[in-house]
Formats: sequence, C-alpha cells, structure tokens
Amino acid sequence: MRHSTLIFVVAAFALLTLSRLALALWQWQRVRNAGGLAPLLLRGLRIDAHQIAVLAALPAVLSPLFGHIPAAAAVTSVWYLVAFVLLAFLEVATPPFIIEYDSRPNRLFVEYLKHPREVSGMLWRGYKGALLGGLGALAVIGWAAWALLGHARPDAPLTWWQMPLASVAILAVVILAIRGTLSHRPINPSSVAYCADGMLNTLALNSLYNVFYAVYSMKNEKSASAVYGGMDDDKMHEIVLAQSGLPYPPRNPDFPSLHPQPATRQTPRPLNLVIILEESLGAQYSAALGGADLTPELDALAREAWTFTRAYATGTRSVRGLEAVTTGFLPTPAQAVLKLPRSQRGFFSLADLLGRHGYHSRFIYGGESHFDNMKGFFLGNGFREIVDRQDFVDPAFVGTWGASDEDMFNQLDRLLREDGDRPSFTLAFSVSNHSPWEYPEGRIQTEGNPATVENTVRYADWALGRFFERAKASPYWENTVFLVAADHDSRVFGASLVPVRHFHIPAVILGAGIAARRDDRLISQIDLPPTLLSLIGVDTEHPMIGHDLTRSTPGRAIMQYDNTYGYLKGDDLLVLAPNKTPVQYRYTAPEDYAPVPLDAGLATEALAHALWPSWAYREGRYCLPSQAPVQTEPRTQPAS
Repeated sequence: MRHSTLIFVVAAFALLTLSRLALALWQWQRVRNAGGLAPLLLRGLRIDAHQIAVLAALPAVLSPLFGHIPAAAAVTSVWYLVAFVLLAFLEVATPPFIIEYDSRPNRLFVEYLKHPREVSGMLWRGYKGALLGGLGALAVIGWAAWALLGHARPDAPLTWWQMPLASVAILAVVILAIRGTLSHRPINPSSVAYCADGMLNTLALNSLYNVFYAVYSMKNEKSASAVYGGMDDDKMHEIVLAQSGLPYPPRNPDFPSLHPQPATRQTPRPLNLVIILEESLGAQYSAALGGADLTPELDALAREAWTFTRAYATGTRSVRGLEAVTTGFLPTPAQAVLKLPRSQRGFFSLADLLGRHGYHSRFIYGGESHFDNMKGFFLGNGFREIVDRQDFVDPAFVGTWGASDEDMFNQLDRLLREDGDRPSFTLAFSVSNHSPWEYPEGRIQTEGNPATVENTVRYADWALGRFFERAKASPYWENTVFLVAADHDSRVFGASLVPVRHFHIPAVILGAGIAARRDDRLISQIDLPPTLLSLIGVDTEHPMIGHDLTRSTPGRAIMQYDNTYGYLKGDDLLVLAPNKTPVQYRYTAPEDYAPVPLDAGLATEALAHALWPSWAYREGRYCLPSQAPVQTEPRTQPAS
C-alpha cells in the first residue's frame, strides 16, 4: 500500500502538472498577459496537493497498519487506478469544455448528466474529432495507469510500535495537504485566484477539484420558492419592477430589470468612488442614531455629509453587506452570491460596470481576501486589483483577522494619491471590529477590559477619523465620492422573528462637494449603489432594482435573517417564515412589534421581492447583456 501510494502521488502530480502546462501553452497569450507560467503552476501545485491528498488519505493513513496484507494491497491498487483514471478523464475533457464555456469543467458538467441523450448527440455531432481523440488519449493514459498501479504489491510489515507512529505521521501530512495552508482558513478556489481572467483562475485548479467544489457549493443554492411558496413569473416581475419605478412589460424581456440611469449630477470628469465598509458597526454604537456614544468621529462626519438616519442592512453577515453594496442584489435564503457557483463570472457588479467607463477597480482588505471567496468573486466580476494582508508593508498591528484598520486606511490613502487623473473605484473593507477584539495599543482611551467590542468600536472609529483628516487635505478629496457604511450590525439577536433594530446601520456619503444633509427616509443597502452612480456623474445602464436616492423615495427595507425574510415598508413589517403563513406587525423603533391584520397586497409584494433574486440568479439574468451566461435549461419553472 505504501508503494502504491507513492506511485499514485507521483503519477498524479505529473499528470496534473503536464495537463496544466499543456493548457497554459494552448492559452499562452492570456497566460503571458497575466504574469506568465510561474504563478499559475505554483498555485496549481497547492490545489493538486489538496486533491491528491483527499484521494489518497484513507489508504495512505491505513497503509502502515494493513499494507502487508495482500487483500488490502489489492483493494488499494484498484482504488488508486480508478482515482487516477477519474483525474485523467476530467483533464482530457477540459479543452473542449474551455472552448465551449471558457472554464474548466464545473457545475454544468454535472448538470448535463441529467440529459444524457441530448448531450451524447451534441458531442457526437459537434465534437466528434475531439471526442474520439479524447477517448484515445484516455485509453493510453488508462493503459499506463494499469502498468503503474494495476499490480498489487504488499508492503514489508512494520514492527508493532512503528505502525501507529507511521500512521500518525502520515495523517499529519495528509491534513496539512488537504488544508493547503497553515493560516486560519483552509484552501479554496479563491486562495489560488491571481488575475482578472476567470478562465486562467480555473486553470490554477484541476478539473476534478473544480467539479467537486461546484457540486459541494450547490448545497448553498436554497430556493426561495421552496421556503416561502411560489408565484407566477409575470406577476412577480410586474410587482418588483413597479416598486422599482421600472416599466412593465420590461424594455428587454430577457433582462427584465435592465434599465438606463442617467446621472442626476453632471461633473467635469468622472469622479472617483470609494466605498468604506465598516465591519459590524451597527447603529447601536452611534449616538447620532440613538445608540451608545462610541463613534464620535463618524458622528462628526455625518454632520458634514449626506447622512441616512434610517438605513438598513440586508443581512447579518459580511458577505451580505458586500453583496448589497457592490452588486445591489437583493438577499435570498441561499448564501450570498459571493459564495454561489453560478455567480463567479459574469454577474453584475459596480466594478465591471465602472470598468466599462474607464475606471480601475480595486479591493483593499487587511485580512486574507480568499475568506468567504471574496477574492474569487471580485476578480471574476470586474475588480482588477486585490490588495490584502500579504501586500501590506510593515503593518502597525496584525491580529487574528489581519492588519489593523489604520493599516488598511494607510493603503487606501497611498493608492488614491497614486491614481492621479485615472478614475478609480475602491472597495475598502475593515477588519478590526471583530472578536477577539484586537487592535494596537496607545490609540484610544479604553474603558475596563481593553478586549471588548465597545473598545474595538472606539478604535475603528478613531482609525476612520484619522483617515478622513488626511483625505480632506489630499489632492483626491475634491474629485472623490466616499460612502461609509456598515456591512451589518454585531450581536444580532432578539425574540422577534426579524430583529429590525439590529439591521439598522450608519450610512453617510461625503466628499467631492456633496452637500451636508440629514435624510430620514427609510432605505436599504441596495439603494446605495445606484445613488453613487448618479453622484459620480456616470450615465449608464444596469440591472439593479435599488432606488437612486437623488431622484426617488423608496420607503422600504429588505432584511434576510437566516430563513426568515423581513419586508419593512413605512412602519409595516411583513415577515415571511419557512412554510408558514405571512404575519404582519406595526413596527416602532427600536423594538416595538404590534401584531396587525395581514395586508394581502403587502404580503404579495414582499413575496415577489423574496422570489425575484432567486429567479434572477438561477436564470442568469442579473448581468449586462454582454455578460449573459449560456442558458442550460428551459425557463419553465415558477419563480424561485
């Protein structure tokens, strides 16, 4: 077994490396433009080590104990032979898949298995040469695999005390290879993403890993209709579009929400845009919003900014906030789109839209950007530059979650100064305000135990204030619009079905001549991206259904709390819970929920908004037309 394991590991590494090298040479122009072979091959070795360790884990760990038994050696030989052929089969299938979909085999590879007759006919008629060539290559590889792995050879037995020690040592190596890193979070596709070319980022993977990961990710695609009930598609579109001020029937039936948005603000040049997303900085910490007096710097900024006093987050996780402010996408009971497989390329984002207007888009984060698949999603959807922990030079403080907020703001200030006249969009995401509440000493006056959320909020606020002191004196201040908002609140809890007060967040827009204004309208995070497009002077077209707050009054907020959905319109809160009748409350801040009779019209409106994003994701309709993915199945299902 130990002998077979060694042969399998070496042969598998050779197979995957040679395949990646051949694919890279085939796509050499794109590989060269993205930095050459080295980053691709080095990242590929990490993913290959993970995949090979997964396949070899059980026989490798058990080999010291049972490798000398002929029957065990025979079973191991068959296992490795099948695993090697499976690896080879996916690699052989990769070139025609890239030709068709510009990606390694992914979830479509599995979905097509549901239609064997249609797929086999398509392959034979359209890819006969590739099919025959692939089968020939697979036969040759299978013959070589049989020669290497098809003959069981028992190992020499170890002594009784060597067996457990060897098994433990092998187990440690296997675990390290599967994790792929010594850092906090295990390896995932985002860990090896290295450029803005999505196809090349899949080349850094191997095809078996890409298929397995896509299948694993399908568990996150919870359907809204399965949770809350269905609705006729036409009725759903009519309600959602009407509430967004869009015509029905839509201008483009294939992309119902796609619409032009002329900017309400005309500027001599396109203004820079900076979105500063503050980790867990809910309204409960801001005295200006009725909370504790822990954010004097933010409250001072609010007095000189366009300040929204009734802004609500769409969820309780960072990925939800990132989803809302970068894509304007409504929340669903599924995972945020940053983590869903169908949205990793060709999904609408501000970065892609602004890139079409000549903007350079970047993401700055003090932690590891592959966390929550941020790096993979952003690079696949318009961001051209990722600046994370490994790019920070001599940070003042590095905690569990990464470099401190002041380090992140130092990077932001430096990069904005270097941009010159090039218009840029920057998403800057803070990390310090997160358990275990770590930050550099000597910055703030602490109260009690320094390691508390209250003191960390004080530090995060201090860092924000210091940045804006520099920004106001900088050359970029007059041509940059800043949004400062929280991704979500911290400590989200409560006895109510939807704890509305814990969705209340600060949101202020300032810079570039933005007039100071207190705005008490009820708004959602999804209203912020369209508003920013108007403020930076960009006339464009997009599929976002949030409101441009420079021209309309939404008066509603949308909140996803695990499987529970809250639709707040005025002071009426409509709550949808899994497989239950909707309930309605008269909501008075901060925590008064008075049950009221159900308004059937409001319930239908809420359900339409709950179903629409699941439909848009599933059908690939939340994108610009030139981004539209291949339709893989008839669109005959009810809204989900």
